Amino acid sequence: MFDRLAFIGDVDLVFPLRTLGIRVFSPKTIDEARRILTTLEEKKVALCFVHEKYFEALTEEREALQKKFCPVVVEFSDYRKVIDRLDEKLREMAIKATGSDSLVKRRG
Repeated sequence: MFDRLAFIGDVDLVFPLRTLGIRVFSPKTIDEARRILTTLEEKKVALCFVHEKYFEALTEEREALQKKFCPVVVEFSDYRKVIDRLDEKLREMAIKATGSDSLVKRRG
């Protein structure tokens, strides 16, 4: 029987989910993510959330899994992309208002 939930993503995103009893995987490469995805059926995972960083690269593997009942593979995003978009919007607004983005603090 399939009764498990899993997440594939960067360690800082998925590790806290482990405390909830969710199976998490933090691949270092696309090839490692590919191997993980192909073993989900053996591990009896019913639903797997894959971070957007890996989702497109794993198209072939996801399509192969779609022919089966489980696991269902779904993409998820994280806060980092939203923050980058907000940063970009603030820069655009600063340039429109002052002609420069020097008032917007740069990260890193």
